[in-house]
Amino acid sequence: MFRRNFLKNLGLAGLVSSIPAGLAYGAEDVDAALTDLSTLTLRGHVSAVGKGLRGVSVTDGINVTRTDANGNYELLSNRQARFVYISVPAGYKFDNNAGIANFYKSIPGTVGREMRADFNLEPLPVDDSKHNFVVWADPQIISKQDAGQLLTQTAPDLRDLVDRYPKGSLFHGIGCGDLVWDHFELFEDYKKAVQMSGIPFFSLIGNHDMDLNARGDEGSSLTFQSHFGPTYYSYNRGKIHYVVLDDVFFIGVAKKYIGYITEQQLKWLERDLQHVEAGTTIVLSLHIPTNTGSRRRNGLKEDEMGGVVMNRQRLYDILKPYKVHIMSGHTHFNEVWNDGNITEHVHGTVCGAWWTGPICGDGTPNGYAVYEVNGSDLSWFYKTTGKDRQHQMRLYAPGRHADFPKEASINIWNWDPQWHIEVFADGRSLGKPNQRVALDPLSVELHLGADKPAKHKWVEPILTDHMFFINVPDNTKVLSVKASDSFGNKYEDKLVLV
Repeated sequence: MFRRNFLKNLGLAGLVSSIPAGLAYGAEDVDAALTDLSTLTLRGHVSAVGKGLRGVSVTDGINVTRTDANGNYELLSNRQARFVYISVPAGYKFDNNAGIANFYKSIPGTVGREMRADFNLEPLPVDDSKHNFVVWADPQIISKQDAGQLLTQTAPDLRDLVDRYPKGSLFHGIGCGDLVWDHFELFEDYKKAVQMSGIPFFSLIGNHDMDLNARGDEGSSLTFQSHFGPTYYSYNRGKIHYVVLDDVFFIGVAKKYIGYITEQQLKWLERDLQHVEAGTTIVLSLHIPTNTGSRRRNGLKEDEMGGVVMNRQRLYDILKPYKVHIMSGHTHFNEVWNDGNITEHVHGTVCGAWWTGPICGDGTPNGYAVYEVNGSDLSWFYKTTGKDRQHQMRLYAPGRHADFPKEASINIWNWDPQWHIEVFADGRSLGKPNQRVALDPLSVELHLGADKPAKHKWVEPILTDHMFFINVPDNTKVLSVKASDSFGNKYEDKLVLV
């Protein structure tokens, strides 16, 4: 039935052109950056309103130290380090350059044996225990046409969403990888969209943000770093400790990678978390999901190496003392799963099915997730681009779903097991619908067929867990569904059948 397998659906099949000349780093740059092992002493001062800040974590991506009572730090590093950066403490603004978070200092290749890097922070005017953040997964722009949609649709939608919150509400964004689609000149359009949104953004590297002419993983992030800084880091807001990791491991062949977290990052994370109290809520963002239900849904014997993090258990072991929310993208479908202390949010994408139309392969609309933080607790909803926050489901009449033509079907893309769903025929309850692994009817109509969609003919419908089905009495005039999410928010959709 499907024209390509799941790995290809993740963009691993060599479907796009190579990186434009002059926009990526070559082997000589990697050699210069990675072969000098001489030591480098990093020193500096972290302050706010003229006073040193104690206990701020400072790192070179390998070791982590903390500022002393006067805000001073010293860190023995080496010439391989490209940045010295801080974990911005709670209670302070996120410094940014036109919206792109600025929490680091570059270490120039000409530096001697010592370097000084100072950081000056600005206190927030409000308590940050309540704040909000959004996740933009996979903007994935490959052309100026795609960039135009990001600039005229997604960015204004986010700006308007923020404006609807009370004045002074704290917001930041997380660009969850695949910011562009191998065309690095379009990073500037992504930056314009971020600036237009009006909130600071922290950005992640995705498989389509890597230097494809690099000899290995070590050199694959150099162009990304030149635009956005380190590929793994942490920061704080309110009672939440935020972590960003790079889980896209490039194997030295164009467009080939695996989901994998390097030992250096795992060691760094252990050192970073030494200063985070057990029981703290951690929001950890990475591009490739640590896990999904795709293997089960598609009847695969083993995980696709480019679809999930292969060494995820090593990460989970480090995170055991904490309450963790993982933010990921990459798959172009929406899914929420929970296991013990971990909840993972696999996000539907800004670009939907690669800017071919209004939805992802699982029927989730083009859009992004919004998270509202109150102390240590998170609540969330999915924001469809161009729709209000009440748009959380799509109801299909009987006959619309080819596999179950006698039943009505419902796609609730942000569903998790805590949702409550009830269907009504002419006001009379039909009870709860049945959940099944199935395709979304609209996705089948838009994406299935040798000539669909016209823009990218390899796009396919994707099996999902968030489809629901119910028998409807004959002669029903109005069919409606009412649902409430994990936080008691209520939603409704209805269809007139006759």
